[in-house]
Amino acid sequence: MNSKKATLIGLSAVLLWSAIVGLIRGVSEHLGATGGAAAIYTVASLFLMVSVGFPRLSSFPRRYLVWGSVLFVAYELCLSLSIGYAHTGRQAIEVGMVNYLWPTFTLVAAILFGGQRATLLVVPGFILSMLGICWVLGGNQGLDLPVMLANIQDNPLSYGLAFIGALIWAAYCTVTTRIAEGRNGVTPFFMLVALALWVKVLLGGHAAELSFSVPALVYLLLAAAAMGLGYAAWNVGILHGNVTVLAGASYFIPVLSSALSAALLRAPLPPSFWVGAALVCAGSILCWRATSAGHREA
Repeated sequence: MNSKKATLIGLSAVLLWSAIVGLIRGVSEHLGATGGAAAIYTVASLFLMVSVGFPRLSSFPRRYLVWGSVLFVAYELCLSLSIGYAHTGRQAIEVGMVNYLWPTFTLVAAILFGGQRATLLVVPGFILSMLGICWVLGGNQGLDLPVMLANIQDNPLSYGLAFIGALIWAAYCTVTTRIAEGRNGVTPFFMLVALALWVKVLLGGHAAELSFSVPALVYLLLAAAAMGLGYAAWNVGILHGNVTVLAGASYFIPVLSSALSAALLRAPLPPSFWVGAALVCAGSILCWRATSAGHREA
């Protein structure tokens, strides 16, 4: 496969992932937060089995299987349930934006724990990302601390899960880079997420929420495809395409995700939201530039 084709396939993952927030929310509105997430990861696992296949686990480092699976499952649970538990479509989009702090957290973790060299650009980058989230949560007026706190207090579970998820995914990216030895356990990890969610469905009495209909099935297939095929496409791009182009494009996922989610959920967003989303993107890009420049100086 040539590099341009692989890069285009990788870029398709950016579009697929940008639709995830709106699609997960659409499924949860029909099948419930837990049952909907369980169904999504089950069908996504099937997509991955076809597109990526199931690896030979005996060839994987044991540390990667243990820590990779724990962190991956924990993150996906935080992501799916934080969106599913949101009270409204707009709140689901805001929760998704909080989750997109993970690129900034990942780069900061690489500097603090992975020995990654960086310039002082990382400081304004981190500040901009956090400022952007505060702007998003500040309501129609933008940066408004009382409104932001009121929004969080309205649903601390969703916002808390999204924030914790961003930290967990940063840990996953930092840890697995060092211990995976080039292995990719996304298929079995997705299956573990589905299993954990089905256990929660059964033990929590959420089975009654499952009410399948044509709209529910459409949302389910689209969400599962966006997740499963997104990971598969990204893997092709990273292995055979232009990694620099893909990395740069990934930092615009928050804006793309918000736009697609707003359309899917019919949740119009005020200008202040887009200012916050742009700040999150700008902060992530500055952190990325800081580590890139630090690497060149080394």
